This record gives sequence, structure tokens and C-alpha cells, in this order.
Amino acid sequence: MIEDGERLLLVGEDREYFVTAGEGQFSTDRGMIDRGALAGMNSGDEIRTHLDVPFTVLRPRPTDFFVHAKRSGAPMLPKDIGIVIAYTGMNREDTVLDAGTGSGVAAIYFGKIAREVKTYEVRPEFARIAEKNVREARLENVEVVAADMLEATGEFDVVHLDLTLTPAHVEHAFSLLRPGGYLACYTPFLEHTFTALDAAAPLFRDVHCYECMERELTRSARGTRPSTRVAHSGYVTIARK
Repeated sequence: MIEDGERLLLVGEDREYFVTAGEGQFSTDRGMIDRGALAGMNSGDEIRTHLDVPFTVLRPRPTDFFVHAKRSGAPMLPKDIGIVIAYTGMNREDTVLDAGTGSGVAAIYFGKIAREVKTYEVRPEFARIAEKNVREARLENVEVVAADMLEATGEFDVVHLDLTLTPAHVEHAFSLLRPGGYLACYTPFLEHTFTALDAAAPLFRDVHCYECMERELTRSARGTRPSTRVAHSGYVTIARK
């Protein structure tokens, strides 16, 4: 049952809204929605505007937070987050350290998979945004820490870095990883990718770098072809201790 204050996705015909259940009205071009009526409903139920336009009520998934959550910058794309999850074998037994939280999108994806996630963001204003997004994702196993990851302690199965990388970050990640654990570094530019590779090579036993090129197909009356969007986003370096 949906609770007061819970984030929800309202899906209608060619419309989608990210709202919070609670007091007041939510205004759309299809009419007003009573946010108070959302509490007590179930995911999949239907709510209608005052103009009798239907919307389906859904609990959001990480993909919805990628699209709708408040951002502090450009988050990693789902395709790159997927590489990190797939190539580290992240699973429900893992404790994960995520650094360079930003708006918390990657941490939300990880939190739906791993047992525990601790995510470090050095900028307090970004950490506040991420903490709000994580709270709205209803993830009690994700902790947002407003600090430099170089101050992190403990043991982790996966360390993920999405920040301006230095050799010190890679070296500290190595010290935090359990034997057999994985480091994943997301770097948008080759210069930082070389930093990751050069720093990881002497420490880790297995180091690989990937670039995931993605093309979305678009269909029209004229035919089907790849989208003209830029396919490159960044590089992901995976290293195993």
C-alpha cells in the first residue's frame, strides 16, 4: 500500500509525471490530480484527474530516477552502470563503496542489487540532493556520506569511482577491497582512463577497459534506422584484486 510522502510515477497517454503522495493538488494539462488520494492506493491502480483523464499509479524503479530525479550534474548512463554491475558480478551479498555520488543515480541502481552501499560525495550540496533521491527511492541500505572517499575505511566487495581520478583514488580503493573484489572506474575522457589503467596495472591482477557504444533504433513512416544521438559516453575500467 502506498504511504503518505512516497514518490510515485503517474503514467497516462503520452504523459508521465513524478509526484509525491500527500496533501494538495498536482496540476497537469489534463486536469488536477488529488495527491492526497494516492496514499492508500496500490501500484497499478488508476487515478483520474478532475477532467476524468486516467493515470496509472506506479512505484518508480531506478530507471525512473534516472529520468526524473533532481540532478546535480550529468549522471552515468544506464548502459555504463550496467557494465559495472555485469563485470563486477555485483549481487545481494556484496558491500559496495560508490564515490562521486552526484545525484545518486548509480547508488540507487546499486542499492537495488547489493546488500549495502556507502556512497561518498565531497560536495555537500550534491550530497544533500543525493540523500533526498535515495530517501525517495526508499533504500535503507544506501548511506550517503558527504566526504572525500580517500577518508573511507572498511572492507568492500566492489568499489566504484565516478570522479576526477588520481592514482591515490585507485590505490586507496585497492586497500579497501576484499581479496577477489573489483574496482570499477568510470572516466569520460581518455586522459583519466589512462590514469586508471596505469595506477591499477601494478596493483591488480586483472585489468580491462571497456567502451559501450549504444544506438537506439527509431521508426517512422519512411523506415527504421539508428538514432543520430552520440553513442559514446565514457570508458569503464574494471580491475580485480
